[in-house]
Amino acid sequence: MNSPSEPTSTTLPRRTFFNRMTAVAFVAGVALAGGIAAVAGAAGMGAGWHHGMSSGHGSADISAHVDHMLKHLFVEVDATDAQQAQITPLVKQAMADLMPLHAQAQAAHTQAIQALTQDTVDRTALEAARVAHLQLADQASKRLVQLIADVDEVLTPAQRSALAVHLQKMHVRS
Repeated sequence: MNSPSEPTSTTLPRRTFFNRMTAVAFVAGVALAGGIAAVAGAAGMGAGWHHGMSSGHGSADISAHVDHMLKHLFVEVDATDAQQAQITPLVKQAMADLMPLHAQAQAAHTQAIQALTQDTVDRTALEAARVAHLQLADQASKRLVQLIADVDEVLTPAQRSALAVHLQKMHVRS
């Protein structure tokens, strides 16, 4: 019989699953934060948003911002040069894929605002805007999950655990 302090066959898979999901959530958070910050900077959303990002930033600035975020990620997980060389293009391609979705989401948002400000409620326009938002969110979510899985395959279990620890520390500070 197992004592309470000994891991059982059911606790180990749960811990592994939890650590993997926590690491996945962290990578998703990093990717999402980088993507949102990059897209927001490119779209000219709010001067001074996210460490001084402001309107007028071009693709070179966005790329530099993603590089900065990746640098921090790589330090946290002690990524090798080979891992960095694999992960960097994965993240940059994901950001390039997500940027057009952001522009489309802005257009859907504008459509919803226009429908809300009419003299009469245009339920059809509101529904169309809602559907557009959901479709774009689904596309972005699928792309982020693909990125997370791609990055997850590059990292070792120990590195994924390091990500989980870092995520927990970040969560406590928030």
